[in-house]
Amino acid sequence: MNGKCLCGAVEFQLDEPLPGLYQCHCSLCRKLSGSASDAAMFIGRDQFRWVRGLDKISSYRKPSGYRSDFCSHCGSSVPHLMSNTTHFWVPAGLLDSDFRGKVMAHLYVDSKAHWDEIGGQAEHFSEMPELEELSRLLHEEIEKEESELLET
Repeated sequence: MNGKCLCGAVEFQLDEPLPGLYQCHCSLCRKLSGSASDAAMFIGRDQFRWVRGLDKISSYRKPSGYRSDFCSHCGSSVPHLMSNTTHFWVPAGLLDSDFRGKVMAHLYVDSKAHWDEIGGQAEHFSEMPELEELSRLLHEEIEKEESELLET
C-alpha cells in the first residue's frame, strides 16, 4: 500500500496486512486535522518504508511530548516513529484510495467537539487506552480474516 502527502513530495510504502484505524477526537488531534477527529493507524517499523521526501519533513513538538510531522511544502501531516515504541503513526488520509480499512476505535470521545456526531460500530474510549489494548483491537480484523482463510 502506498501513501503520500498532498503535493507528493513525501511518499511511503506499507506492507500488508494493515491494521484497522482509530479516530482520535481530542482537542490536539482536532487542531492537527482541522476536523472533528484524526484518523490514523499504528504500524510496525518492519512494515514501513520511506520512498522519498525525508528531507521535506518538518516537525513540531509541544512541551507535553505531542508531536506532529508534516510536509514542509504542502503542510500535510506525515507519518512519524512514535516515541518509546517500534511503531509508526500513519495518517489514514494519505493512503491510496484502494485502502479498505475500517475504524475500530474512537479515542477521547468525552473530549469531542459538541458538533461531532460519532457513528458506526467501533469501540469508544473516553481517553487513550493502553497501547497494547489499542493495538490488539486494531489488529482484530486481520486475525479474523486470517482465521477465516484457514477454515476454507
